[in-house]
Amino acid sequence: MSFVGHSLYSCRSTFFNWHDAWLVVVSGAGPNFCGHALLKAGACYFHVDGWNRPYYMNEIEYRRYMEQAGKHELFRRHIHLSNPEGAQRRLEELSVKVWYWLGVPNNCVSYVEELLTAGGADDSSLSNCPRAWR
Repeated sequence: MSFVGHSLYSCRSTFFNWHDAWLVVVSGAGPNFCGHALLKAGACYFHVDGWNRPYYMNEIEYRRYMEQAGKHELFRRHIHLSNPEGAQRRLEELSVKVWYWLGVPNNCVSYVEELLTAGGADDSSLSNCPRAWR
């Protein structure tokens, strides 16, 4: 199994740089033509992958994840968060429980959207397909 990051159990006192937030969309694995969404805050990437706790990784680990999973970056774009404290609080709330991956309705996009909404961003995907999220 390829590297997907470290399980995020709690952020504790670590406040991430939400002023430097990016939506990152990478290619999918196997039959997944929609791709995979991650959220980058400063030097850390956050995402969910299946029925697990959310994952985090730094830049070097992100490159490892991309290489081992045979992925390539489709696009990334800067996201303005008007409420960075809200994004931090929501990240903490989501990190203490398992993410129940239900395919299209509760996938990597909905996880990123949860953080963006809490952070005050007016940004969402209508299709829950990361590739279409521009």
